[in-house]
Amino acid sequence: MTIVYRGAASARTLATAGSGAAAGSGAATDQAPTVEVWDRGRGSLLPTAIPSRVAFISTRLPRKCGIATFTADLQAALRDGYPSVEQVAVALSESPGSYDYPPEVRFDLAQNDPAAYQGAAVALNAAAPTVVSLQHEFGIFGGEAGAYVLPLMRRLQAPVVATLHSVLEGPTPAQHDALRAVAAHAHRVVVMSRRGASLLQSHYGLPADKIDHIPHGIPDLPFLESAPYKRRLHLSEHQVLLTFGLLVPNKGIENVIKALPQIAARHPHVLYLVVGEMHPVERRRDGEGYRRSLLGLARSLGVEAHVRFHDHFVTAPELRDFVGAADVCLTPYRDRDYPTSGPLSYAVGAGRATISTRYSYAEELLGDGAGVLVPFQDPADIAAHTIRLLANDQERLALGRRAYDLGRGMTWPAVARRQMESFGRALQLPATATTTTGTVEVPALRH
Repeated sequence: MTIVYRGAASARTLATAGSGAAAGSGAATDQAPTVEVWDRGRGSLLPTAIPSRVAFISTRLPRKCGIATFTADLQAALRDGYPSVEQVAVALSESPGSYDYPPEVRFDLAQNDPAAYQGAAVALNAAAPTVVSLQHEFGIFGGEAGAYVLPLMRRLQAPVVATLHSVLEGPTPAQHDALRAVAAHAHRVVVMSRRGASLLQSHYGLPADKIDHIPHGIPDLPFLESAPYKRRLHLSEHQVLLTFGLLVPNKGIENVIKALPQIAARHPHVLYLVVGEMHPVERRRDGEGYRRSLLGLARSLGVEAHVRFHDHFVTAPELRDFVGAADVCLTPYRDRDYPTSGPLSYAVGAGRATISTRYSYAEELLGDGAGVLVPFQDPADIAAHTIRLLANDQERLALGRRAYDLGRGMTWPAVARRQMESFGRALQLPATATTTTGTVEVPALRH
């Protein structure tokens, strides 16, 4: 099977399995390389372009932010799978010069300075990206409900694919208007849950054919047995519970601590690990107040020996070790509208038995038996399910295996491929790819 790519300089012919190497030439065009893609929703072939340069607008590591971590992982997956695609970036900062960013960052955007957004648009247009990937969360852009991003979007010359990390069912009027405007100005909109896609249609008036559902990415890990990780962390004598991520009060960690007296009475070697430092925004607001309140609660309940805090921003290898050592992961969040959860996605992908409150993303991810769902603010229910899972190795491991199997479609290589398809749809190119036989998708990721 032979695939013809028509690119900016010339057309080139690539041979696929069994056809041998081939080369060809054709008239120069001004279009990005294209290839036909099998559209899962429509069940048909669509032309999809492979962008030559992608620009990212997001917070960036080393800023301690979940969106920054997500973007770094997505960029790494795209770089691994599509090494010919150049990447540039605009980084959102509390103030310019706050962080030592890598060279691909073309503009350090002061998020609360409205004039800076015009400068960012000039810098991005000068970089001439084929497509722009905007990572949207209300709190990372300045203005009411992050409205400062809208003039930037209007000035961009390249098509924009907006990834919405929060789609609220009960937004404020300002949040509703801001998110609706972001979606309207974007060429494609990416959400990480089916419920998010449904809300965009029912609450924000977005047409279904503008929305791409791409799950939150996770590392492609083997199924993790806990024993070697417990040995590495000197936890072999413990049954380990784990909650991880930047700490904010709506994480609901106090409800697990309130459950610990019942759990420890049945499992005296239980240890609850809370891994992650205070969210920088929360620290500026209240210092270490939330963590101190959790420590005080544990002392007042007599379970301080069963709780251990690791209050730093963990590296990827450290996180793998903590998750690997966990017998049960918990996301006891308090808000039904809690945005897509990277920790829950990671726990599922690592094959951990997981207990979660019924926020919308957890209901969608775990609702078919890949985890345990409990009511909000219900320490007794958390205790009952945790006691049962810790007592029943077979049930706990079976639950983890179901979660692991579910997570295979969420690995970063799979997510990078679907993200590339979304970029291609945003370019809206005519059908210039041809195939002699069969069906071809976006080129397979390099391993």
